[in-house]
Amino acid sequence: MILESLAVGAAFTTGAAGFFIAKKMEAANYEIHVAQARAKAKAIEHEAELILSNSNVKVKEAELEAKRRYDEKTLTLKKEHTDKVLELEKKERTYKEELKKIEKEREEIQDIQNNASAMFDEGKQLKDEYSLKVKEALMVLERSSGLTQNEARDIVLAKVEEQSRAQIAHTVRRLEEEAKQDAKRRVNYILAQATTRFAGEYAAERLINVVNIKDDELKGRIIGKEGRNIKTLEMLLGVDIIIDDTPNAIILSSFNLYRRAIATKVIELLVQDGRIQPARIEGIYEKVRDEFDQSLLEEGENIIIDLGITKVHPELVKLIGRLKFRASYGQNALAHSLEVAHLAGIIAAETGGDVLLARRAGILHDIGKALTHETAGSHVDLGAEVCRRYKEHDVVINAIFAHHGHEEPTSVESAAVCAADTLSAARPGARREVLESFLKRVQDIEDIAKSKPGIKQVYAINAGREVRVIANAKLINDDEAVLLAKEIAKEIEDKVQYPGEIKVNVIREVRAIDFAR
Repeated sequence: MILESLAVGAAFTTGAAGFFIAKKMEAANYEIHVAQARAKAKAIEHEAELILSNSNVKVKEAELEAKRRYDEKTLTLKKEHTDKVLELEKKERTYKEELKKIEKEREEIQDIQNNASAMFDEGKQLKDEYSLKVKEALMVLERSSGLTQNEARDIVLAKVEEQSRAQIAHTVRRLEEEAKQDAKRRVNYILAQATTRFAGEYAAERLINVVNIKDDELKGRIIGKEGRNIKTLEMLLGVDIIIDDTPNAIILSSFNLYRRAIATKVIELLVQDGRIQPARIEGIYEKVRDEFDQSLLEEGENIIIDLGITKVHPELVKLIGRLKFRASYGQNALAHSLEVAHLAGIIAAETGGDVLLARRAGILHDIGKALTHETAGSHVDLGAEVCRRYKEHDVVINAIFAHHGHEEPTSVESAAVCAADTLSAARPGARREVLESFLKRVQDIEDIAKSKPGIKQVYAINAGREVRVIANAKLINDDEAVLLAKEIAKEIEDKVQYPGEIKVNVIREVRAIDFAR
């Protein structure tokens, strides 16, 4: 029992000691946690103070930056205000000077008006005195002759008519004889002119080109402000530009293939470039025209090489290339000339002639057609003249005249050209006669205007309902331009048959050009 009591006492003592030790350790741990919490609180408080300090610095920096920008903006506005004030003062001084000049000019004009009024009054007084003197002279003459003024005039007119009657009759007889002698030559001339004019089966196929555009907004730019661009285009190109509701398309109308081809290229380049204004239009037109001339020369050179012909003058080579833009009764002039050259060479070979000379005459027999749009006269006379100028062979000259019956063929080669020309033109489907009379009328209208002195260029446009005449401003003034329009209109009325009416538009332009160097 005693041992058990001791054991229980020992156990109780041990438990009490453990309890006190645990309490002690727990108190120590609590102190450690409190110390750590206080350390963290101080660290957080220090970090908050740093953040607050940094925020204050940034606020001050922002305030300084805002003040700096404000000062810079203030200085800029002050400078602009000063510049505006100076500019206004300068304009005010200029305005005052201009106002003084205007006042001075007004005074000068007033003086001129006063002088003119005085001179008018003086002239009227002199006119009245002159009329009075004339009346006094007539009264003296009437008293002297015993005749009134009307009686004397009637006697003088009767005597003049009696003396002039014989001369008038002689003149009328002479003109009638000249007209009879000239009739046959004029008929041949008109027929020759008719054969050189272009014709096609449909007007839409033969008389117009269509330029496709991506956006209809370009139509307004092509027309330009107050129509300046389209007026410049029509004046330079000599074609009628039709801008209507047709979507994404501009229509160019002209009976002249060469003008129409140049106009199409010019407008295509302007649409691609986007800079459409009169100076740019003139620059592109000059460039395209030069390129066309070069391409015509190259085309002619290739044809000469293919035919085996040598020593042809460069101007003739260029005219051969230009035949590509001419047609007769719907047949392309260059294709026709090539056919004639090849056929004439074959015929000459079969009949013992000179093959190369026959080809040469064949390719040149219609060379005058390359000139008929710019020069008056039949293509026969024009072709012979240009070939003589460049020292072509006599057989070539004879072939030009003979293929339309103006001369008899004098050689095998000339006869071969005449036969080949008939074969090329007469084969089924080679030529068409639709619209020929219309195109001849349009060309006749241009020829009438070109025949007047002082004319630079003439374009028949709007399907022949308007003729645009470009006059030389140095030779024709405004008053003469009015008279010229009346003369052309009167001659068209007398010589050309047409439906409706034709507008004659005479244009004269003065350009002042100088260079800053």
